[in-house]
Amino acid sequence: MAEAADFQGTSASPARRWLRRTGALLAGAPLLAGLLQLPAATPADAAGQESPQVASSAGPVSVAVDSLSPSAPSEGDTVTVSGTVTNNGKQTVTGAHVDLQVGPPLQTRSAIDTLAKKSDDLQGPSGEKVGGKYTEKFPALTPGVAEPFSISVPADKLDLGDDGVYQLAVALSGKTSAQPWEQVLGIQRTFLPWQPEEAGTKTKTTFLWPLISSAHMAAETGSNEQQTPVFRDDELAKEIAPGGRLDQMVSLGKGLDVTWVVDPDLLASVDAMTKSYGVRGADGTTTPGRNQEIAKNWLAELQQAVGDKEVVALPFGDPDLASLAHNGTKVTGSLSHLKEATDVVDDTVETILHVKPSTDFAWPVDGAVDPSIVKVATSAGADKVIARSDSLQDNLSYTPSAARPIGGGTTAVVADARLSTVFQGDLTKASASTLSVQRFLAQSLTLGLQTGKQRSVVVAPQRMPSVSQAQTMAEALAALQGGNWSESQDLSAAAKAKPDPAAETKVPPASAYPRPLRDQELPQAAFEQIATTQGKLDKFKVILTRQSRVVTPFGRAMNREMSTSWRGKDVAALAYRNGIEWYLDGLIDSVKLIQKSETKLSGRSAMIPVTVQNNLVQGVERLKLRLTSQNPTRLKIGGDAYEEQPVTVNGGHAQSVKFTTSANANGQAKVVAQLYTEDGQRYGDPVTFDVRVTEVTPTVMLVIGGGVLLLVLAGFRMYTQRKRAATREAAEDDTAEAGDDTDGAQSQVDAPQNPETSGARLEQETEAGSGSDGPEQPSDPAPDTAAESADPSGTGERVDR
Repeated sequence: MAEAADFQGTSASPARRWLRRTGALLAGAPLLAGLLQLPAATPADAAGQESPQVASSAGPVSVAVDSLSPSAPSEGDTVTVSGTVTNNGKQTVTGAHVDLQVGPPLQTRSAIDTLAKKSDDLQGPSGEKVGGKYTEKFPALTPGVAEPFSISVPADKLDLGDDGVYQLAVALSGKTSAQPWEQVLGIQRTFLPWQPEEAGTKTKTTFLWPLISSAHMAAETGSNEQQTPVFRDDELAKEIAPGGRLDQMVSLGKGLDVTWVVDPDLLASVDAMTKSYGVRGADGTTTPGRNQEIAKNWLAELQQAVGDKEVVALPFGDPDLASLAHNGTKVTGSLSHLKEATDVVDDTVETILHVKPSTDFAWPVDGAVDPSIVKVATSAGADKVIARSDSLQDNLSYTPSAARPIGGGTTAVVADARLSTVFQGDLTKASASTLSVQRFLAQSLTLGLQTGKQRSVVVAPQRMPSVSQAQTMAEALAALQGGNWSESQDLSAAAKAKPDPAAETKVPPASAYPRPLRDQELPQAAFEQIATTQGKLDKFKVILTRQSRVVTPFGRAMNREMSTSWRGKDVAALAYRNGIEWYLDGLIDSVKLIQKSETKLSGRSAMIPVTVQNNLVQGVERLKLRLTSQNPTRLKIGGDAYEEQPVTVNGGHAQSVKFTTSANANGQAKVVAQLYTEDGQRYGDPVTFDVRVTEVTPTVMLVIGGGVLLLVLAGFRMYTQRKRAATREAAEDDTAEAGDDTDGAQSQVDAPQNPETSGARLEQETEAGSGSDGPEQPSDPAPDTAAESADPSGTGERVDR
């Protein structure tokens, strides 16, 4: 990439520039001569003692610039530089003093990059000392001890000339016992932007302020009417709590002119926390969430912050567009999830933030684009793609405006790579943060001085800045917006700005996509698993009476499965997808057939019940239960090999479905019960059980013959008893007058039974021996199986009549 930062239109004349550069060279000549003579003039070499730090770029003393105020001074300001010096060597440094040194202006943006990479190099240029009283002395620097310093100097003492970016070096000089002459033992270079008056043409700067987090919700909800959401953890509460990352993003951003870029999933998750919610623990148990007030306060502060600002909404869950383009389009249905994630944006953002978001921007990871990414990014309705200049590179000597047409009615809004990446890395130390702020301001001012034409520049930092990164961004942006060379502009205005005709408009090929980014993409297997989950959901939802209770949470969960936040987290991403699929499998299995044991069919026909259990909280319908005989020559169901019946089961209930069966022969027949959806798709696992058929006609005839025999025997007994009674009456009349006790006793023993009592007993016995309806014939069409006993049926299962 050609240099994109040469000055074109600065106010300094060529003669003046020549004089400045010649003076700098002359001033540095004695120092250069001294450096060249150091090896020959070092007596420590021969003695085998510690030699000067020549091989290493950094000296034995580290210099940290923790604060530079103001970051972009103007005339009349006093510049204060504060920090610490630490002796990292083994010898005490004596006669130590800290000085400020100002170098010549840096003419190009690449020169700023080079200096930033060698900011502590002893061998690099350091400029002229400010000198005089603007120094801080230390009697001695003990090894391992950090000493603070602070130097304040009026801006007019820094000998700053024309507008531009000057090198400002903080150098520690002193002596050691091994090197008993004064020399620079540590240095830290930074940048001093100098634009004391309002620029004639200001750069229009757009700064994206991202509110994005990782996935904190899955698909699980409570079984109550409100569907209480269940969070995977309580990490989101920590992010929005006072001092948390997202709390800092809102607190810092509300005082700045920025374009807010939000993920609707984050807003929906925090909004869910304002009501009752659960938190899933590591042991699998769910406990009530207790951070409702924190969530309410954060949303209220955010609503106030974005009230008069532009809000750009990404698709729900911030889908990884590059992963979709490179791996997802190979799987049917993947792009439909992106469309769904875009369709829910307006309702989500406007309902929660009460502002109308812009939804026509797509933001690939790190602004890296190729033709397939642009195609996917615009497939859901976006017509603007936020790219970055290290992807869509320009072969120009200056930085053009961000907007440029790339064909098909699509506009690429190209963020400046140098400005966008300066806040990456560990900025927890004040020195690292200060250097990033000064570098950002230096790049911005140098860019503005390149031409006399106004340009629109976009800054797109990392998606999820840390607290220290957010604080550094806010400090740099506040200094920029308080400076004299830039003015704020929202993203939509930057996208509408007149494109530079010389800017690159050709999207780089897929081969140019960075390998490190490609290695972090979601694999094709991830999208295949998402498609599998979607297929299960499609089959499941058709039987539900209240589909939205399941379709909505699972749809949003699958959007989160494609999130850019899973980059570099393959194991966690797989665990999340597995959790979603397993939970759906559990819901699907809540509607199932109850297992049956062996069924005994003691007759030619009977009713076989099959039970459908619904453990969901909502009812199911549009299901069919099919019962199939695998041996229809022995056992028919509904007059054929199988029969189907519709099934409707209320939530939390079971429903028995009865099928008419007819047997043609004795023996065992295998029967399969299977649920189907209305479109003929199998639902759930089948239930297979055996039906044992027994021929019943000989048994019935035996029972009938036994009943007839009992009737004959009962009649014969009645006849014998009556004849015997008549004989006894005649004998009693002849002997009545004798009054013999023995005869009386004998007469009592032989007294005839009461015919009515005997007849009643006989009727009871007869009724017990035969059915009240009389014997059934083998040719009767009604079921001829024995009556179902109330006693346990052993290992078999007795069917219903």
